[in-house]
Amino acid sequence: MENFQIDDFIAGCLGGASSVIVGHPLDTVKARLQVGKGYGSTFNCILKIYKNESVSGFFKGMSFPLMSSSLYNSVVFGVFSNTQRLLSERCNRTTGVSPSFLDLTVASMLTGLISVGIGGPVDLVKIRLQMQTLPVISVANSISHKSPFLQSQCMYKGPIHCLSSVIRQDGFVGVYRGAGAMILRDVPGYFLYFIPYTYLCAWLTEDCHKEPSASNVWIAGGIAGAISWGTATPMDVVKSRLQADGVHCKKYNGVTDCILQSYHNEGIKVFFRGISVNALRGFPMSAAMFLTYELSLNAMRKTKVESDAR
Repeated sequence: MENFQIDDFIAGCLGGASSVIVGHPLDTVKARLQVGKGYGSTFNCILKIYKNESVSGFFKGMSFPLMSSSLYNSVVFGVFSNTQRLLSERCNRTTGVSPSFLDLTVASMLTGLISVGIGGPVDLVKIRLQMQTLPVISVANSISHKSPFLQSQCMYKGPIHCLSSVIRQDGFVGVYRGAGAMILRDVPGYFLYFIPYTYLCAWLTEDCHKEPSASNVWIAGGIAGAISWGTATPMDVVKSRLQADGVHCKKYNGVTDCILQSYHNEGIKVFFRGISVNALRGFPMSAAMFLTYELSLNAMRKTKVESDAR
């Protein structure tokens, strides 16, 4: 395995951190649209969050994914790049030659499968911190009223408290609630992430240049992110609902039950709720991620070459 490189893991770390900073505000909007009610359009949702929670409302639950995104995206980019290189090495392909479509497919789908191991708990904590300020029906305090009223409850003090509460309530398996939906989202999602990026980069790069320019990486990464997140929206809705389920009460018994209940109560359109914000946030998030990844990778390789030359 002489083609195995640690640089991809390090560059993925940095890329993940930049994508969280860029994309978290719209990620909060997406989560509220998919799980909450009464927000209407994307624009109305943004206005309501700002009005009720100010600017800080868009950054709820950000600390945990920011800290953990380095590990998560380190695994994503490290697994994808090294798997793709290992497959090329096994097939005795010349180094530097563009990877085959089959190599990219296997590497991207394997990445999606492995990423759930780390991404599941991260997403669950993020979703629950984002959603816990939603109003919930309080029955106990409405005895003297004609009907229950809505109030806001904060169950979690922070990401660590959220994680420990879930484990205490549901056991270790509880942190992987929604993992089935996440696999169905991420396996095809990473296929529609890395493959469009790879081919768009190659198409945008002129023959006289060996490496794609920063602008080409930005464009290719942004388009790949918009495609991937846009098409992943139906399963993303199911995943978000399963992970948010249990903050105040539980009503879903699994992926199939969530799909059937959601369809029965809200129709087919519910699975496309947040598709515009998903595609919209997918562009800057992925553009920032791929650009940071490529620039970091090039900087490390350049430093290594200069160090070897001394």
